[in-house]
Amino acid sequence: MAMPLVCVIIPTFNRGDMVGRAISSVLYQTFQDYEIIVVDDGSTDQTLSKLRPFERVVRILKHETNRGVSAARNTAIRESSSPLIAFLDSDDYWLPDKLRAQIEFFKDNPEALACQTQEIWVRNGQRVNPGKKHQKLSGHIFEPSLKLCMVSPSSVMLRRTLLDEVGLFDEELPVCEDYDLWLRVTSRYPVYLINKYLVVKDGGRPDQLSRSTPAMDRFRIKALVKLIQSGALGKDQRKAALDELSFKCRIYANGCLKRGRNEEGRYYLDLPQHMVQFCLNTTNSS
Repeated sequence: MAMPLVCVIIPTFNRGDMVGRAISSVLYQTFQDYEIIVVDDGSTDQTLSKLRPFERVVRILKHETNRGVSAARNTAIRESSSPLIAFLDSDDYWLPDKLRAQIEFFKDNPEALACQTQEIWVRNGQRVNPGKKHQKLSGHIFEPSLKLCMVSPSSVMLRRTLLDEVGLFDEELPVCEDYDLWLRVTSRYPVYLINKYLVVKDGGRPDQLSRSTPAMDRFRIKALVKLIQSGALGKDQRKAALDELSFKCRIYANGCLKRGRNEEGRYYLDLPQHMVQFCLNTTNSS
């Protein structure tokens, strides 16, 4: 049997009421040369029973305990061999031409390594318009990506060779793992935008990580520190990353100090200068 061109990866945790919709949206794609891998990340609800009707057309992998979305995605990446990889969060879904649009883009742009589509945002059943800061850009988007995540997992398609180069999702980050990966990607390569609305991003529920994890900026700060310490940035990129680190640290530190977490606040106030010194020491020793 020939290897599928695309591996569609769906991580899920306690989304038994929604995962079937996500899978069905892939099965209804007008492009059909794909495999679907669903990773049940230690669900304790009815997720497994909801997956059983799809067993003949979907590979189902299971984590015995909840290891996080990064581990779930990484498990599927390692289990697959398709040259193109697409992710779909189990609470989102695709419109029928999503895969076809991206496959055609890669055929027309063989040098491209990553592309994404536009999204329709739904909150509590109502369509909403993303703010200006969330508007997607195309091409070299590293500096805008420093401020907030500019690439959506459910809308992106990547060549496997890109992940071979930049690495997989960081399993130590419980949230902002996508911010971390896209910074590694966008610091090296463009991410192109297909200006078609082909993904429905369904949000507003309290179980979403972005709503259930407090003080998420500390994980963005960790991702920035990793990136700066990696030595992979050019001079202008490093300056932009240090500037954004300083801004995020100042905001987070002030929040700590207001809540009486003085030691933590002082740590984050001092962190940008430590990273500047790290960069100076690295430059002088090279």
